[in-house]
Amino acid sequence: MRIEVTHLTLNDYLELKQSMLESYNQWGAYWRDHQIERLLKIFPEGQLCIKIDGKLVGAALSIIVNYKKLTDNHTYTDATGNYTFSTHDPQGDVLYGIEVFIRPEYRGLRLGRRLYDARKELCEKLNLRSIIAGARMPNYSKHADKLSPKEYLEKVKRREIFDPTLTFQLSNDFHVRKILRGYMPGDTESMEHAVLIEWNNIYYEPNPRLLNEEKMHARLALVQWQMRPFKDFDSLVEQIEFFVDAAAGYKSDFILFPEFFHAPLMAEYNHQPEAEAIRGLAKYTKPLTKKFSELAVAYNTNIITGSFPDMRDDRLYNVGYLCHRNGKIEEYQKLHITPDERRVWGLVGGNSLRVYDTDCGKVGILICYDVEFPELPRLLADQGMDILFVPFLTDTPNAYHRVRLCAQARAIENECFVAIAGSVGNLPRVNNMDIQYAQSAVFTPCDFAFPTNGVKCEATPNTEMVLIVDVDRELLKELNQAGSVKNLRDRRKDLYQLSMVTNENTNAKPVYQESKLEFALA
Repeated sequence: MRIEVTHLTLNDYLELKQSMLESYNQWGAYWRDHQIERLLKIFPEGQLCIKIDGKLVGAALSIIVNYKKLTDNHTYTDATGNYTFSTHDPQGDVLYGIEVFIRPEYRGLRLGRRLYDARKELCEKLNLRSIIAGARMPNYSKHADKLSPKEYLEKVKRREIFDPTLTFQLSNDFHVRKILRGYMPGDTESMEHAVLIEWNNIYYEPNPRLLNEEKMHARLALVQWQMRPFKDFDSLVEQIEFFVDAAAGYKSDFILFPEFFHAPLMAEYNHQPEAEAIRGLAKYTKPLTKKFSELAVAYNTNIITGSFPDMRDDRLYNVGYLCHRNGKIEEYQKLHITPDERRVWGLVGGNSLRVYDTDCGKVGILICYDVEFPELPRLLADQGMDILFVPFLTDTPNAYHRVRLCAQARAIENECFVAIAGSVGNLPRVNNMDIQYAQSAVFTPCDFAFPTNGVKCEATPNTEMVLIVDVDRELLKELNQAGSVKNLRDRRKDLYQLSMVTNENTNAKPVYQESKLEFALA
């Protein structure tokens, strides 16, 4: 599933009409083509739609109004200029929502929230004071004989009554201005009432920005996973969704899971040698990746899945996936294999190293042992990486501190944030996975704009929890330009160089040429 929030075009009209007919089947209502053409002519930026695999499944239409002229006492006809949109004023101060819907079969995926987030972003970029709309009350007719509109609204706000439109609007940070009577003639479900709602733009300022700009502030959620027996795959997935739901509730942009956190599923193969058991675990890689992608879409967040074993051409690799909130899936691989992983499980190293473009900038992902090789993060930094994610699995404090201390060094060397997440606790009946030790954390460079010790935040050691941390990429730009030291800028490129070179040899090795050092990576 590939989800995209984009601007509506006239070529989308037939799909828009069909979607509206399905969404308002009790009314048979839809915007005519000349009306959509008019909207696109006067305010194309305000007409948003959401598509799944190229199919239009919802839309949010809006205009800009001078709210002093409209005032709080208005009807839908007043707001839309009797459906001509003559009330649109490019010099106005309020983004007025005239339409939002999602096709019935696609409801439950939180797609409406994405449209509202895009609408809020548009409001901020256009430097408008607020978003205002008349929210229907489609369930009010079921309670009108007992409740006044005000009493109904209060019960909806207290979650005593569910209203499919009003409950959704209020949960998206809108507040109530007043109740409107006779707002939309013919709306029998709402008894022609509506609730005038508003979302205030706290960034209202003189300098507007453009839509779809990368977020400079990102919220990271690090899952410090407790190893425990699971009776089956569904039980594991239930625990995964618990953490995703919790992290998404804090509006996290990224959720990081540890390396091989699903190892408890190897218990069913514990009667086999370790090398066979982990190959049995590999059968869960595809269904887990599919589930993670579904969760990323449903909860509107980017998920870094930790890592899984994967069999390819009779070779066992350690891989993971970046599941974007728009449905895109990208793979990353563990390049360096520890002696124990090679001896006990027969793992081999991958050969793919790259940065990943996200809605919060460029990120890198290295699995555990790879962060102990400084060449890899430096290559990623040269590609523009701002955040490095490191899912890891360590059994003892000394193993953990190798990962931690190297991760901290990488943050300083490469002027980036580094987030590490590992598993904790004991795991009986799974050979070679008996004990785990971890303290998940986010590390920063060491300069005046950052914590003195380079530790932004860290979890309680060996305790299951989710660490929520905000990072500001603007600080990295300032550091690069005006830091106390400039690790990236002050490199002696006249003396040495680091580069990725395709080589027939599948193993990475240093290649010396005269006075310059090059790093060849197959």
